[in-house]
Amino acid sequence: MVQQRQMDLPTLRHCTFTAQLDCHYLLHVPDAITPSTLLVVTLHGFSANPETMMRLTGMMFGEEHVIASLQGPNQFYTDPKAEQIGYGWITRRHAASSIRLHHEMVLHVLNDAGREYGIPPARRILTGFSQPVGLNYRLVATHPDAVGGVAGICGGLPSDWETGAYQPVKTSVLHIARRSDEFYPPEVTEKYAQRLRLRAPDVEFHLIDGGHRFPSASRAIADAWLGRILPGSAR
Repeated sequence: MVQQRQMDLPTLRHCTFTAQLDCHYLLHVPDAITPSTLLVVTLHGFSANPETMMRLTGMMFGEEHVIASLQGPNQFYTDPKAEQIGYGWITRRHAASSIRLHHEMVLHVLNDAGREYGIPPARRILTGFSQPVGLNYRLVATHPDAVGGVAGICGGLPSDWETGAYQPVKTSVLHIARRSDEFYPPEVTEKYAQRLRLRAPDVEFHLIDGGHRFPSASRAIADAWLGRILPGSAR
């Protein structure tokens, strides 16, 4: 029997390089672009897809707005036998690279679609469900002039929210949590409003019934929020 020699881990060198990545998103454009039209950039949860998030975001904000639904850069089989594919945004390993990539992707779509349809940053909304919520909060605290509002649904806050080298958040924040969320329980989320206000002066927080699912009540909540921060945008 030939014995295989184990590699001595201290002798291994970790190397990094950057490669070009094709990023994808779906774009919904209404029949008419008016002064009240918003650009909503939306990010799906872990193992989901941009098609599902486009439908849910249309229900929340209305199909009279431009909606860009991004696809997470990390793809994998959720069911290998059925060849069902899901997408994700970040893992604990090499998290800094994932954060940088998220920022580059979102800023590209915000600026590209915003310029094409003449929608200024003040009328751009960034939203996400579950996994990308914390990433979106990082972005608005790093690029405070990028959007006019950020909405987080059933997600968390950045682990370094209190200690990170962030800028004051200029945009309005809407966070929706759920009382039976198995991933973000209320004993954690009920502290989010106070924590968010450490960096963002305008925070609206809702804790509603239900588990870790996109809430049907989001439409009424979003309408009231938009009516307050961007009059004329709500249906």
